[in-house]
Amino acid sequence: MKVRWNCNNNKKAVGVETERRLITLLISPHHDLLNGAAEDERRIQRRPLDFGSGNVERIASVRVLTFDFSIRRLKSTLLFESTVLESPDAAENEESEVDGVPAFQEYSFDQLRIATAGFAAENIVSEHGEKAPNIVYKGKLENQRRVAVKRFNRSAWPDRQQFLEEARSVGQLRNNRLANLLGCCCDGDERLLIAEYMPNDTLAKHLFHWEAQPMKWPMRLRVALHLSQALEYCTSKGRALYHDLNAYRILFDDDCDPRLSCFGLMKNSRDGKSYSTNLAFTPPEYLRTGRVTPESVIYSFGTLLLDLLSGKHIPPSHALDLIRDRNFLMLTDSCLEGQFSNDDGTKLVRLASCCLQYEPRERPSAKSLVASLTPLQKETDVPSYELMGVTHGAASSLEQLSLSPLGDACLRMDLTAIHEILEKVGYKDDEGTANELSFQMWTDQMQETLNSKKKGDAAFRHKDFRAAIECYTQFIEVGTMVSPTVFARRCLSNLMCDMPQQALNDAVQAQVVSPVWPTASYLQSAALLTLGMETEAREALKDGSSLEARKTSTTGH
Repeated sequence: MKVRWNCNNNKKAVGVETERRLITLLISPHHDLLNGAAEDERRIQRRPLDFGSGNVERIASVRVLTFDFSIRRLKSTLLFESTVLESPDAAENEESEVDGVPAFQEYSFDQLRIATAGFAAENIVSEHGEKAPNIVYKGKLENQRRVAVKRFNRSAWPDRQQFLEEARSVGQLRNNRLANLLGCCCDGDERLLIAEYMPNDTLAKHLFHWEAQPMKWPMRLRVALHLSQALEYCTSKGRALYHDLNAYRILFDDDCDPRLSCFGLMKNSRDGKSYSTNLAFTPPEYLRTGRVTPESVIYSFGTLLLDLLSGKHIPPSHALDLIRDRNFLMLTDSCLEGQFSNDDGTKLVRLASCCLQYEPRERPSAKSLVASLTPLQKETDVPSYELMGVTHGAASSLEQLSLSPLGDACLRMDLTAIHEILEKVGYKDDEGTANELSFQMWTDQMQETLNSKKKGDAAFRHKDFRAAIECYTQFIEVGTMVSPTVFARRCLSNLMCDMPQQALNDAVQAQVVSPVWPTASYLQSAALLTLGMETEAREALKDGSSLEARKTSTTGH
């Protein structure tokens, strides 16, 4: 006898035994529930019910209802178990996507000018420096959050609304595999993007231009996995297109975990090219059509796998020739000798080969890349900074700093020592300012301004800090002359008068005037320590030490 039963709204005529075998095959891990369904059926069959005419059809209907109810109960159970098993991970992922990252917002051009010390050349972190059409600067917002600021060529995005819509769309993404987009700026014809700052360089630096040690095999595998996870996340949020994916787009955060730059989720201009790299590394379909597709991104991922394998930027065509000839030795970085098995190496080579297929439809999806790379991971319990050989933690990083007497005084919060050093140095660091002042001294207004400065200096020398603040403020507000030393002296005066926020503002202004002046960074650290912002103070001390070292190497003293 055959009956009809309904599962997922698809009616199929199958025998009772076939039903049982099918359900057993689908739900064998849940045999207890299946046995319960069979028992329900037997119990119904044993009951002495007289259905009269149409007996067979009604028994069949009862059997259908029994199995239909059992299947529904099973689906509910599966859904419940799935929720119980998956919800912790889902909650964890959701939390990691937004933890500590502010919502997207718009910034003014003045805010970003101050954050980057006037877009100082010393703060450029992009690949081609000042020669690039779109330049990336490192900076620090008013709340001391470190950011990367991408300033577009003024003709790149003429349509303000189009730029805003694109930026806002990317700005909705929040994931710990991305260097997330925090905001944008559309003042006049200025177009800027603001993202999380990643302090530990790019994959290109660690792979191609390493200094201390080459990147280890487990870390290379981790980079590949994190990148695939970033692409999978973006795809799931409707942003599958990534423009010009290459080793410069992979950045390393404070813990040396790899992240994908959000800047590549937008073109460099409204009508600009999606690929700026050598044509040898460009997906073949892009060369034909000029359009980037999700499959093009996978092709670029394949070129990055080759980078990780070889430690060099090998053209895909050459790499595929080596793969066809099974010449894996020529393809593999000699620095990795003995660090991985032939099996692991072969798997990564095959994966790269799949990504580099000529036909886009033959390339794997981002999701399948994650599935392929996850089992290959090594030393998963070792933090990335250990694998990278980078010092981590507050105490150890400060121990390595070479601080000047001023930096040391700021670290110790010895305001008296800071005062003595600033008084001793005087205005030596105001390069070019003295000549400008002497040239303009003939005007009455300038003479009055200089008198305010002199009075401020006298008050500062005699530790009358409130009078010094008043006199220096008069000098600054005239605005004709700018002196970083005046800002520095007013900064310390504010600290002495227990006004740390005003002191921090002055130290930031001193850095805007003189971006490479270590004193400005050191004074920022002192103000931040007073405000209880120890992490930010530590970063300011590092900046000061770095600027000091650069100054010493340039001048020799």
